[in-house]
Amino acid sequence: MTTSRLTDKTPAGGNGVPRQPFAHLSAPNAPFYRDVLMTFARARDRFIVHMRPEDVSADLGWPGETEPVVAALEKLVEWGNLRADPDTGRVTTVEDFHRARYLYQLTAAGQAAEEAIAVYEEAIGRRGALQSVALEDIAAQLRALAEMVTADAAHIDPAKVHLLLLALAERFTGLADNAQAFMASLRRVIDFSDGDVAAFVAYKQRLIDYINRFIADLANRGAEIATLLGQIEAAGVDRLLVIAARREAADIVPGLPADTDSGTGDTGELPADSADTPVAYDAAITVSLDAWRNRWRGLRDWFLSADSRHPSQARLLRGAAITAITQLIDTVATLNERRSGRSDRSADFRTLARWFAEAPDDAAAHRLWRAAFGLTPARHLTVTPETVAAWQEHEPAPSTPWRQAPPVRISPQLRKTGSYERRGQPNRVADRAEQRRFLAERAAREAEQVAAARERLATQRPVLLSELGVLDRHAFRLFLGVLSDALAARLPGDIEVRTTTSDGTMEIRLAPVPDGGVVRIETDGGVLHGPEHLVEIIDLTAARHGVRVPA
Repeated sequence: MTTSRLTDKTPAGGNGVPRQPFAHLSAPNAPFYRDVLMTFARARDRFIVHMRPEDVSADLGWPGETEPVVAALEKLVEWGNLRADPDTGRVTTVEDFHRARYLYQLTAAGQAAEEAIAVYEEAIGRRGALQSVALEDIAAQLRALAEMVTADAAHIDPAKVHLLLLALAERFTGLADNAQAFMASLRRVIDFSDGDVAAFVAYKQRLIDYINRFIADLANRGAEIATLLGQIEAAGVDRLLVIAARREAADIVPGLPADTDSGTGDTGELPADSADTPVAYDAAITVSLDAWRNRWRGLRDWFLSADSRHPSQARLLRGAAITAITQLIDTVATLNERRSGRSDRSADFRTLARWFAEAPDDAAAHRLWRAAFGLTPARHLTVTPETVAAWQEHEPAPSTPWRQAPPVRISPQLRKTGSYERRGQPNRVADRAEQRRFLAERAAREAEQVAAARERLATQRPVLLSELGVLDRHAFRLFLGVLSDALAARLPGDIEVRTTTSDGTMEIRLAPVPDGGVVRIETDGGVLHGPEHLVEIIDLTAARHGVRVPA
């Protein structure tokens, strides 16, 4: 890191030179520039304004090595982060006066850049949180404001009102920002579940408990906060906001006390426009009041829903948290399936990728591609009657390779233009009414068979498998599907399982019977043997249509 010494110590930005306070972030040796600037930031926290190169070296832990530090300081002066002033405090001889010695300090642009970088790093490294304590603090501050808004103007302390509103705005801003950061980080946690599976599964339950606790607190505290907001607005929240705006305006316009008498007092009304009221003071009150009204509107919209189409942010947050719990549970179920050896799409694609990597040559890879995806190139775009006749006369065997099969004769016009239109009268539109009638009758017949099978399987109460009796072919096929759904939903250690079929038409409750022995279920296709179970099958379609089903 070498640089020429600046001969002009005019701060960057003067004489038309633009400031570049962020240039050091993309320059070579950027970490070293950051370390140098951090020494000035720490010195500013200690109320030290100027620093010499040897002071910076000592702070960096390099006592006596000032040459690289001086080069970095000069570059930062060039970019506008620092300002260099002649160091005349240690001049004792003429030679010392002509030797370049400088005191360095942060410029306004450099300090603003450091603050911006600090805010950026804080936002990037923030770990979001669902703050139940913040909800309690917001409710407590609103209760105090509700007492003040109903008090007489003479008993209202402007300083207390202002401090309460400031604390409320700060607490609410932190709550909203942390909740947003937490939901974003939660999404990353769910997406990162392909990493350390064991750690994710162990962390899952604590995370779900944490979210559930916040959802309960948000439901309880949120209702109280919404009620308090309504009470304060009904009593006239604007008078409190005006008091805070007037108190801030007194700081914006020095020389005007917070209780400037404008003929109204601290009653929550803007001071009258008169010759005694400075225009700047009125403008400062207006700006501050607009800001406070905007903050209050944000707080109100966060906890109070405008209508069904514009729900509050608290309701949306509850919905997002509940959705996150569902996604966590689904992710854990997927991970358990992977660990138990059940195949899924990700495992299939990884296996296929390994097969492609192990293919001995390109020809084998092409054969694997065609076998895996079935994307064989089309052999024809249209078939002429002559081609069909040739196929019927010399029909090739199914094992005939594609290259040895009879070719497809296409029109030269098709090859030339990409389209083919046969000359002459167009073909008559085929009447498909008979085929549609046949398909409709078949679909109706199958629907009746399925409905009859559901009615046959539905039980009025929990019964034993041995009490189901003889099942016809359709009822037995439906019973096997329902039974397989129940057995697939059973987890290790479960005594009773309750699940719904994939199409949502039937619900089954299944529990084993200790020492029940082996039962026989007679069907048209044979006999089913299995352990005795207590089973209850409910037809949900009948329940939706008002038919009485078991409780």
